[in-house]
Amino acid sequence: MAQHSTELTHRTVRAPGGRIHLVEQGAGPLVLLVHGFPESWYSWRHQLPALAAAGHRAVAVDVRGYGRSSRPSAASAYRMLDLVEDTVAVVHALGEESAVIVGHDWGAAIAAHSALLEPETIRAVGLLSVPYTPRGGPRPSELFAAMGGDEEFYVSYFQEPGRAEAEIEPDVRGWLAGFYAALSADTMPGPDAPDPHFVGRGGLLRDRFPADRPAWLGEAELDFYAAEFEHTSLTGALNRYRAMDRDWEDLAAYDGAPVTQPSLFIGGGRDASTVWLSDAIKAFPTTLPGLISAHVLDGCGHWIQQERPAEVNAIITNWLSSLPL
Repeated sequence: MAQHSTELTHRTVRAPGGRIHLVEQGAGPLVLLVHGFPESWYSWRHQLPALAAAGHRAVAVDVRGYGRSSRPSAASAYRMLDLVEDTVAVVHALGEESAVIVGHDWGAAIAAHSALLEPETIRAVGLLSVPYTPRGGPRPSELFAAMGGDEEFYVSYFQEPGRAEAEIEPDVRGWLAGFYAALSADTMPGPDAPDPHFVGRGGLLRDRFPADRPAWLGEAELDFYAAEFEHTSLTGALNRYRAMDRDWEDLAAYDGAPVTQPSLFIGGGRDASTVWLSDAIKAFPTTLPGLISAHVLDGCGHWIQQERPAEVNAIITNWLSSLPL
């Protein structure tokens, strides 16, 4: 086993779209960790030391638009092809030819598409919370606009530039706390409460956020996230949603394409992403033919690696140990 470092190293590397900030710990085979919305490299703070202790070089990035990475102004700069280019650029900037990639939420989509589009660079892929769904079906904006009836699905709510920002930016810290609580197992609204994934007509997303704080989100954790987004705003993060139709166009040649590398899925039993996309999980024999293991953690919400770090660490390290060198 490689000797691992207890130190976190912050670095900036160059990518086609600008700079990518990353945090590194350990030595050995490279494992790239990619966060989702609205998060940060810091979302992997429990995994970095665990992976380093297991003999891996763990690297968590700030995705384009987040933290200390570059924040292009155009929504089109956040299309999946550009984010995959960032992934490959990070691997090569770190002096490696290939890596294992593990992603959560939007990071899971970035991880899956990095594996799909760059199989020579990505040798295995782990997906947390959001299962791989190949490109197909109607244009995403049309699909999400049809959801909800008299209510508006949050993805549609995020589409108009400036609209969600007007809700969030007067109180970034409070909005983040509510958003995290809405999707955490111990604080999410009950089945009879209005669904926080939807906005009432003329309302705000935060109208349905719970007031309680999830157990995983202490003052220090919330302070970190709030400071990051107070520095950057959330426009770059929201632009990922605004680029989905462009992805649908860009990836037409990959309609229905499987990801064939060795793979892993971990979902939360109380996470809407796992529940609503259950058909995608059932399709894994076709869409993820290299799947080694799949886990749904009972009683866990969306922020899976922060809600249940010990379990997630054990699953990931066991999976990594099963991969060919």
